[in-house]
Amino acid sequence: MIFEYERGVVFRLGRFAGVKGPGLRFIIPVVDKMVKISLRTVAMDVPPQDIITKDNVSVKVNAVLYFRAVHPDKALIEVENYLYATSQLAQTTLRSVLGQSELDELLIHRDKINQELQQILDRQTDAWGVKISNVEVKHIDLPVEMQRAMARQAEAERERRSKVIHAEGEFQASQRLAEAAKIISSESGALQLRFLQTLTEVATEKNSTILFPLPIDLITPFLEKAKKTD
Repeated sequence: MIFEYERGVVFRLGRFAGVKGPGLRFIIPVVDKMVKISLRTVAMDVPPQDIITKDNVSVKVNAVLYFRAVHPDKALIEVENYLYATSQLAQTTLRSVLGQSELDELLIHRDKINQELQQILDRQTDAWGVKISNVEVKHIDLPVEMQRAMARQAEAERERRSKVIHAEGEFQASQRLAEAAKIISSESGALQLRFLQTLTEVATEKNSTILFPLPIDLITPFLEKAKKTD
């Protein structure tokens, strides 16, 4: 009995005689031998690999590999154990590809690295009748010193952005104050109105005594009017 997700590779007197599909299949005893190969996708963990990146940083990386046998006869004839062979090939390819990349590329351009790994593995396993559908780098374990350095770098970057934003706010505020001062200086009564507005705001406070300077410009019109009256 061969299930839907399996194929039976038949050997007759030691020679390849064909591939049997799902269903009830009969073979000649002693003369024929049938080996079942699963066509389902296999999810295989790639053990953590010690890798030295292009910029000489030691990291430990693991991944997961998705593949399946698309040609059962090749998967059985061309390689002794296609599951073990694919696992070993994935480990060596992972070390080779990631060793040619810098740490920033591993952390930022992970999708690009996954695609490159998938293409290389798929090309090399094609002769075995194996199709690599996807490769995902799961975890990149950085040394403690590198983690601390990256944390300090991130903190310095946040502080720099905060200072830039604060400086931009101060600059914009100074521009507005300069424009306001220009408008007030160009209008003869604007300064007096602003002073009276300030007095109104101060008067709302619950203070027992308020001392404030009185600009001479504010009372000059009244003094001139009094002289004319005399």
